[in-house]
Amino acid sequence: MIKSMTGFGKALCECQNRNITIEIKTLNSKQIDINARIPNGYRDKEPQMRSLISSRLQRGKIDFSINVEITGEASNYKINKPLALKYYSELKELAVDLNENNFSDFLPLLIRMPDILVSEKEEVSDAEWNSVFQALEEALKQVDDFRIQEGKMLENDLLIRNNIILQLLERVEPFEKIRFENLKAKILKDLNDFTEKDSIDKNRFEQELVYYLEKLDITEEKVRLRKHCEYFVETMKEPESKGKKLIFISQEIGREINTLGSKANEANIQKVVVQMKDELEKIKEQLFNIL
Repeated sequence: MIKSMTGFGKALCECQNRNITIEIKTLNSKQIDINARIPNGYRDKEPQMRSLISSRLQRGKIDFSINVEITGEASNYKINKPLALKYYSELKELAVDLNENNFSDFLPLLIRMPDILVSEKEEVSDAEWNSVFQALEEALKQVDDFRIQEGKMLENDLLIRNNIILQLLERVEPFEKIRFENLKAKILKDLNDFTEKDSIDKNRFEQELVYYLEKLDITEEKVRLRKHCEYFVETMKEPESKGKKLIFISQEIGREINTLGSKANEANIQKVVVQMKDELEKIKEQLFNIL
């Protein structure tokens, strides 16, 4: 089964006077990279949340956020009264020095002064933690479902391109016969150009021909290329998504295609090899997005 590294999940929960929203977004990355935005009151459990996310999502660049909306009259902010009174006293003294007797505008000014509004430490109950982790589980499930759906589309594309490579491989065989005849004609022409026709040793000619054919033989490369392509499909069908393994197999496919091209010594086979390389590059691009 193929899974994409791209995913999205969102879950909501309500706890007393709080509406809590959890969002998870994932993108491509060689390793796991979690960027977490968590309110202060929930940071006590951040290591556990990171551990859960890592175990479920495995790889990818992950943006994880918890947003808390306070409902009703509850608030996690309070006024720092001692500091506010100190500011008020100093402002009043300044107003007297400036012969200003109107103190009615002081309150809006005080609220905007530094450190007047302070955040109270949020106490999170066990029941609320349970709700948060249940919501986190739901968001992770949505991400996983999203990855599976994206993976199905990637799998279809990879299967198509893998089959194209196998089809192109079948087109090589007819050109091999032409290559043999061309090679035979070339060697014979060279011999005729540089030696007397009657002095050509037919046995030696056949030995030289066999030598060159063995050097240029691509049977092993074709067999290995076909096996690698079959193994590629088998790996895609395994229960777990194995993007790194598929990358390794694609590298082996590339080696066989390159060797095929270097030993081809025939224009039509070279054209087929170029088409194979084009399909393989498209496969490699897709593999970077697979878990």
